[in-house]
Amino acid sequence: MEPIVLAYVGAALMVGLSGIGSAYGLTICGNAVVGAMKKAPEKMGSYIGLSALPSSQGLYGFVAFIMAAQPYLVSDISWMAAGGIFGAGLLVGFAGLFSAIRQGQVCANGIAATAAGHNMFATTMVMAVFPELYAILALVAALMIPGTFA
Repeated sequence: MEPIVLAYVGAALMVGLSGIGSAYGLTICGNAVVGAMKKAPEKMGSYIGLSALPSSQGLYGFVAFIMAAQPYLVSDISWMAAGGIFGAGLLVGFAGLFSAIRQGQVCANGIAATAAGHNMFATTMVMAVFPELYAILALVAALMIPGTFA
C-alpha cells in the first residue's frame, strides 16, 4: 500500500464522519421542529436558530480536509505525513460525528421546551456549545499533529 492511500482514507474520514454526524444531528433537530410547529408555530425563528447548530461539525471536518488536501495529498507524501492525516481524520471525524449527534439531542430538547412555553432559547444555546467544544478541540489537535499539515 502506498502512503497516499492512507492519507486519502484519513481525508475521507474527516469529511465523511463529521458530515454524517451533522446530518444526523440536523435530522434530530428537524424532527423536533416538526413537532414543535404543531404547538407553537410563531416560534419558528427560535426553532431554526437551534436546529442549525449541529451543522458546524461538518464544516470543521471540511476545514480539516482543506488543510490536508492543499498541498499535502500528493503522490510523494511521506508515511509520517500520511499517518498524521489518517490520525487527524479519525480524530476530527469521530469527534464531529458524536458531538453533532449529541448537540442535536440537546437542541431538540430545547426546541421541545420552547414549544411548551418555556423561555429556553438562550439556555439551550449555552448548553449546545458544550458538545461542540470537543469538535473544535479535535480540529485544533489535528492541526497540531506532527507531519499532518507541514
